[in-house]
Amino acid sequence: LISSVDPKFLNLTKVDDQIYSEFRKTFKDLKIDVLDPEELKSEPAKEKWRPFCLRFEGGGEDFNYGTLLRLDCREGYTEENTIFG
Repeated sequence: LISSVDPKFLNLTKVDDQIYSEFRKTFKDLKIDVLDPEELKSEPAKEKWRPFCLRFEGGGEDFNYGTLLRLDCREGYTEENTIFG
């Protein structure tokens, strides 16, 4: 699905636009093309991520599930380039 549809036209939930807007406000300095695992999993990072995720409780069945992320968006999904977030 993701590779067959241009991502700017793909909505997975009814609150995608709100999630993205809030994400950009909350994590305005987060570099997303090459992720630093510390910015996702360290204790200070968890203190920011947890309240962010809880804002969307009730907005979808899987609002707090994890996902596989590529650390470097230019690379494929490999063991070295993938993190569970």
